[in-house]
Amino acid sequence: MSDDRAAESTGGVARHGRLKRRGPAGFVVRALGAALAVALVSSTSVAAIATWQVLGAAGPTVSLAVPGTTADPVPELTAQSGEVNMLLVATDTRQDQGAGFDDPANQAASLGVGNNDTTVLVHISEDHTNMAVISFPRDLMLPVPACTNDAGETTPASSKAMLNTVLARGGEQYGLACVASTISQLTGLQIDYAGSIAFGGVVSMADAVGGVEVCLATPIKDNDVTPALDLSAGTQTLTGAEAGAFLRSRHGVGDASDLGRISNQQTFMSALARQVVSAGTLTDPTKVLRLARTAFGAMTLSDTLSSPTTLAQIAIAVNTVGLSDMVFLQYPVADDPANRNRVVVDGTAAELLNATLQANQPIVLAEDSLGRSAIVDPNAPTPTPAPSQDGPAPEQDPATGDPSASPDTASPAAPAPSAVPLPSSVSGQSADQVTCAVKK
Repeated sequence: MSDDRAAESTGGVARHGRLKRRGPAGFVVRALGAALAVALVSSTSVAAIATWQVLGAAGPTVSLAVPGTTADPVPELTAQSGEVNMLLVATDTRQDQGAGFDDPANQAASLGVGNNDTTVLVHISEDHTNMAVISFPRDLMLPVPACTNDAGETTPASSKAMLNTVLARGGEQYGLACVASTISQLTGLQIDYAGSIAFGGVVSMADAVGGVEVCLATPIKDNDVTPALDLSAGTQTLTGAEAGAFLRSRHGVGDASDLGRISNQQTFMSALARQVVSAGTLTDPTKVLRLARTAFGAMTLSDTLSSPTTLAQIAIAVNTVGLSDMVFLQYPVADDPANRNRVVVDGTAAELLNATLQANQPIVLAEDSLGRSAIVDPNAPTPTPAPSQDGPAPEQDPATGDPSASPDTASPAAPAPSAVPLPSSVSGQSADQVTCAVKK
């Protein structure tokens, strides 16, 4: 029995509702979000060369436009302007996923396009100073618009359906478009770019980055994933299938809920982002190319992502975002009164988050925002404070070094958008925040 089906039959604790806090962006889509940044932001030239070479390895593209209509024009991206909204989906299909997923039970569980087991939206602000990686719980009950399917017919709209069923509504060709329409309707954001990946890509992505060092505050054990996990507390380097199992685990982390799993994935993703930056990956063309080949070879891309120019422009957008301004968060939800194994949108918090994203304002999480599977690493070094945003340092006279001699014609700094604090019910962390996974 899979971990998610087992949760359905377990009595007692509500597996998806918010439990009392006891502590202070699936791996694959978060890894892909980072991989896109890694593969594309070392420099514009490296990004352009790498993407030209790797796009031939990507599978056929799919359209985000409904048949008979034309998609909204994609905004031109430059280093100075251009909001980016990119949907990343991990499918749970067992078809052609190799050893460990080829038994009858797995094959019966999910074939074809599969379900969108993990759904993430990467939002880069219009001024390219901040980025939000937003995870949407797979068990979220929400309205779903009508979607075209592979038969060329229309799958009717639903007033309330589970999010992880949306990909299958559209099928191989229109599944991504269906998920994109659903998330766009929920957030009010225009989604122009999308990509999906299956289990097999998890292993290749973990290996491509050479493994990720993750802090474990407690031992992590879970026999309901493949391969089974039996990890000791402390710092562990996770690679390949073990990394994939760690990021699919729900019984081994947090409170055994899907929301706990999302929190665990945020711990992993922030560690991955820090590791990529500290290892100098962004300035190593060989590493950039390897990650790009791996990411795009395992993905199904929307046709809007098929252009190397577009990818290079997105690279420029990501390149200016620092770790402290890269925030991983869970879309705000609350218990579904109709089913303890489901969640619904937390209206007040969601409206505030949506407004913040639509206004391209930076995400500011509450101090106690860490999710159910994370605690602050007590041994982590204190992050270096970011430079003051009050304005640029005054220019100095080239001859005397006197800052008071700056020319009168110096341009004032553009005001930064106002930060809007989110309530503590919105869980997450920034990439520079060092956390440890924990079983509660």
